[in-house]
Amino acid sequence: MKTFINIGIAIFASATLVSCFNDKKPNYQYFPNMYEPVGYETYGEYDIFPNQQEAMHPPANTVPRGYELYDYENSTEGLQLAKAELQNPYPVTEENLATGAQLYTLYCAVCHGDKGDGQGILAKREKFLGIPSYADPGRTITPGGIYHVQMYGLNAMGSYAGQVSEKERWQIAMHVMDLKASLNGEPGVLETAEVATQDALVSGENNTGANAASESDNK
Repeated sequence: MKTFINIGIAIFASATLVSCFNDKKPNYQYFPNMYEPVGYETYGEYDIFPNQQEAMHPPANTVPRGYELYDYENSTEGLQLAKAELQNPYPVTEENLATGAQLYTLYCAVCHGDKGDGQGILAKREKFLGIPSYADPGRTITPGGIYHVQMYGLNAMGSYAGQVSEKERWQIAMHVMDLKASLNGEPGVLETAEVATQDALVSGENNTGANAASESDNK
């Protein structure tokens, strides 16, 4: 008899506990934040922010981590100035060209084409029309201009400043100049840089010899 009483009590207790269960909201939560994560909506107003601001602003006179100052404005005048003045601060090397080629394939070739002829897949599918070739004689293409367009975008092309770093933008510019040279049947930028270096060395040797001869004559 006692056994039946114990069984009855166990069944009653189990039924009572089960009747309180809620599948949508568990009765017991260990680490509640794992069940109910806090998600803040963009521009939402919340008590945890000072004065219930819609969005937090960075401290005054600060810049984002990795931010590079750029002195040319986003205008036609700024573009022309960048074309004329801005020079690539990185040396033309096989490594930089290879990296630039990879980045170009990832971000640029879809519109401009693998060869820089304006025949990317989006152009062929007529998603974007009128993409010119880098060999177009009516275009003035310089490393500074390429960098500027990556910074701000131009016409239908948006800015890529958020996708590629300062150095990567210059590496892409190197590759674009290499594509332009190839389309025009000219020596590549690496070959041109090597010739320029060799000429500078020869010129330096000649100047040294001339200076030495001049000093000898003066004696």
